[in-house]
Amino acid sequence: MDICIETAPSAQQRYELRFQSLFNQGRAMVFPCNEQGLVDMDALSERARENYLYARAVIGFEYATPAVTPDYSH
Repeated sequence: MDICIETAPSAQQRYELRFQSLFNQGRAMVFPCNEQGLVDMDALSERARENYLYARAVIGFEYATPAVTPDYSH
């Protein structure tokens, strides 16, 4: 006999786009994003938007290519 147990849907997974420093392992810039790594720039503060654009501009020079990772902070 098969038993099927339905569980409540889990909370929607959140993601972050992480720009890791090439020179300081303890330093990174992190921004909320969707599963594909798209950042809603309109939802960012002015300072966060400036930091995001800066991090994108210096990929390969100051920051590594960003990675999409699950956001476990919630």
